[in-house]
Amino acid sequence: MAQIHPPCPDSLPLRRPVGQDGAGTDLAGAATVVRVTQPDLKRRRELERSRGRLVLASLGFGALFLAVGMKATWSTVVAPAEPVRLNAALRAMSPPVAQGVRRAPVTDRNGEILAISLPVTALVANPRVIHNPVEVAQRLHAVMPHLERDRLAERLSGDRGFVYITRSMTPREQQSVINLGIAGLDFEEAERRFYPQGRAAVHVLGNVDVDGNGISGVERTFDERLRSDPTTPLKLSIDVRVQLAMRDAVNQAIKDFNGIGGAGVVLDINTGEVISMVSLPDYDASNIGEAEPDQRFNRVTVGLYEPGSTFKLLTAAAALEYGTSNVNTSMFDASKPIRYGRFTITDYKGKNRWISFPEMLAYSSNLGAARMAEGFGPQRQREFLKNAGMLARQSVELPERATPIAPPANHWRDINMYTISFGHGISVTPLHVATGISAVANGGILRQPTLMALPPGAERPGTRVISEATSATMRRLMRLVVTDGSAKNAEVPGYFLGGKTGTAQKTGPNGGYLMNKRISAFVGAFPIQAPRYALYVMVDEPKPNAKSYGYATAGWVAAPAANTVISRIAPILGLVPEDPTNPAIVQATSIPLQPRAVARTAPGGSQAAAPAAARPMQPAAPRPATTPVDAGRVHPPVTPPGARSLPMPNLPAEPRAMPPQHPLRLTSIQREQSAGGTVAP
Repeated sequence: MAQIHPPCPDSLPLRRPVGQDGAGTDLAGAATVVRVTQPDLKRRRELERSRGRLVLASLGFGALFLAVGMKATWSTVVAPAEPVRLNAALRAMSPPVAQGVRRAPVTDRNGEILAISLPVTALVANPRVIHNPVEVAQRLHAVMPHLERDRLAERLSGDRGFVYITRSMTPREQQSVINLGIAGLDFEEAERRFYPQGRAAVHVLGNVDVDGNGISGVERTFDERLRSDPTTPLKLSIDVRVQLAMRDAVNQAIKDFNGIGGAGVVLDINTGEVISMVSLPDYDASNIGEAEPDQRFNRVTVGLYEPGSTFKLLTAAAALEYGTSNVNTSMFDASKPIRYGRFTITDYKGKNRWISFPEMLAYSSNLGAARMAEGFGPQRQREFLKNAGMLARQSVELPERATPIAPPANHWRDINMYTISFGHGISVTPLHVATGISAVANGGILRQPTLMALPPGAERPGTRVISEATSATMRRLMRLVVTDGSAKNAEVPGYFLGGKTGTAQKTGPNGGYLMNKRISAFVGAFPIQAPRYALYVMVDEPKPNAKSYGYATAGWVAAPAANTVISRIAPILGLVPEDPTNPAIVQATSIPLQPRAVARTAPGGSQAAAPAAARPMQPAAPRPATTPVDAGRVHPPVTPPGARSLPMPNLPAEPRAMPPQHPLRLTSIQREQSAGGTVAP
């Protein structure tokens, strides 16, 4: 008899005929019934349950993706200011303060910890009790290998009653020393200053000594405040994010051009808050003992350098404020060098022709700046620079501050006037330049820089150095230098940067100028139509490279670094780029290179020679009481004959010149300070 096997679970259902009252028929018309096996029913139930679970999971993931999409749309399109509110919440948070510490932490403006004191355990010894110092030193070295055995044995010898073995030890090291059971060793509760950000803002923070006393930076300036109120953090104006971006950009420029150092500053142009202060080379604040003198040197507040052509912005502002030059009509003779005694002033790649007021800045003409300074003379030049803060130490909250080097008042002569007009013969710090140009661009108010964070919307008092009309014109001129002048490489589309490059030779220790050793710098403000921040970038002794086509001037060195800085920090600071072609902004920040006709042409196609002095101009309107005045002579701008004044649309009214006095007489002088290649004997 054949053995009958059960059907396979995956086989088709069996069909067997039934009676006439069956539920179905087969193909031949016979009645049939479908019999489903138990495994098949079980499999169908499992499939139904899986289908339901898949539907639920799909609905859940769909809802999740919909929520993420809605949140992303809200944060980036509907309300993109949400991160600003988050930053405000972060600023309100206070860093933790360790129990028992005697020195308050230091934070940046957003609450990021820059310096903090933590409790530690120190290991001390009484050498009078230790009779075998060499053996004890060997056993301690086995526990703490970073200690030098010979030096440790020397410290454990002698007749002293107290010495420090180490100022800070870990709990594991402490337990290991306890296990040694050496008589004469003891533990002391202490604290140690830590700098979590490493090298960030190290020259601002400074350091403390082994006893926790401030010895430099804000640690020294606010030493009493940090000790008297250890539970309240000291909030600085520094933004560590901007600080890191500035450091990276300056450091890269130093590497690209093989410089020996550099500096960078970012100021809030309306309050004077220092958002970033970078000096390179730097060091890790936690390892001050390994820092070299050059690393500890703060180039921003202590380094004195000739500012070079960045000072031409101050010369132009002074000429406009005193009314001795007019941006629409004044022309300056840059067709030939200026000879003064044994000195000769020339232009670097000059135009060798008469140039307009805007061209003097755009093309960075030394001759044009010198001729412009003739208009107001040496006494009023010194008075203007004094009011702009260029002759005194900055009042920033750091003990490391340098006093500018400038000729004394009774020796500020015509040759000094010439060279200082284009940034030679005077030495100031980078912070001086950034602060002075902030006043030029912010409406004319000079505010001393500060490292203390101010509440949002707070206003700081200042001193007016130029009028709002002069400042508005200077902003247009600063923008022109970036769009059409020597600072084109600094342009960042959408942020409407305005500024000025400056290249100056370095002076040697015994006086005189050093060949092929220069300072390349850029100073500016952005966005120039409504300035929010001022920027200064400098590289010390850059060398030419192939990328710069053999140049090491500021336009090739500092301007690209400024571009990198602004590209990175502008979004951090909450600035949104504008349309570079926005007609309203372009018109509000533009000024033509040649606002008036060029000098008439002489027969034969050459330019006609211009007289040494211009025709007398109308008396000036009364100046504001805050405008610096001087009883010195006024030298009017030189205007080529036959030139015709063209209208300047949308420019603020310029002050008119005062009646001319006696023309300047160039006389021989005794040996004066040279101006590094631009003033040659």
